[in-house]
Amino acid sequence: MNIQQLEYILAVDTYRHFAKAAEHCRVTQPTLSMMIQKLEDELGVKLFDRNTQPVSPTPAGRKVIDQARVVLYQTSLIKEIVNEEEQSLKGTFRLAVLPTIAPYLLPRFFQQLSEKHPDLDIRIREMQTAPTLKALIDGKIDAAIIANQPTENLLQGETLYYEQFYAYIARNENLFKKNLVRSSDVSGERLWLLDEGHCFRDQLMRFCQMEKVKLRQAAYQLGSLETFMRMVEGGNGITFIPELAIYQLSDQQKELVRPFAIPRPARVIVWVTRKDFIRHTIANLLIRNIKEHIPKKMLSLQAGLKVV
Repeated sequence: MNIQQLEYILAVDTYRHFAKAAEHCRVTQPTLSMMIQKLEDELGVKLFDRNTQPVSPTPAGRKVIDQARVVLYQTSLIKEIVNEEEQSLKGTFRLAVLPTIAPYLLPRFFQQLSEKHPDLDIRIREMQTAPTLKALIDGKIDAAIIANQPTENLLQGETLYYEQFYAYIARNENLFKKNLVRSSDVSGERLWLLDEGHCFRDQLMRFCQMEKVKLRQAAYQLGSLETFMRMVEGGNGITFIPELAIYQLSDQQKELVRPFAIPRPARVIVWVTRKDFIRHTIANLLIRNIKEHIPKKMLSLQAGLKVV
């Protein structure tokens, strides 16, 4: 048994296809298949059911694959220990960011950071909260930026900043005439909101005490905040936007923004890693750059704000 074989079975588990797994591992399919067959012979058990499409792990194979993931993650820490001892700012760093955070946060610092540290390869993935936390636990990413503190035992979080929610209201809506928005003012029938699975949606629905969003959501599946903002600008309904988005708006667009009445809803933006995380030099660089490019008032929870 060797590390290469473990990498191969994880690739097959990921792609559920021997040819695609071989392509990912940059070997020929016969080579990959032969190495997996040797591992199966050594263990005396079939790891994959090759008669199904797509290929699927056997019950025993599932347990072996899960353990292989742990072994490969622990093996990767050996190189990271050496790099951290040298305080290295080189190599690949995999960072997941929520889709409701990335478009408004990353442009504030990412390009400057990349130019200043060309040997640091930061690879960004936009992912929702649940798959992000799973990817962290599985060792598929190094860190994440999400909108709540993690509750999983293997993970730890550090607060980056606090961000208010604002209403974004079409000019022909009755609510446009008000200077402040109350949660009771928001009607589900007029609201554009993200699909289920986005914590941005869940937080606001809890704050507005809505059990469901009706007609708007049925009309537009898999929408994004930017899409819903364009719908509002076209004179159609209401949506919610995070505070950093306001800094990207024109003066005309800012006329559509309305704050909530006190207590104003806010979210806490958190840097999350595994508890056995080692690459603190890179993490500290990223955290420092983020905080330097965020308005200072957002670094602490201001009076009148309520984290939802």
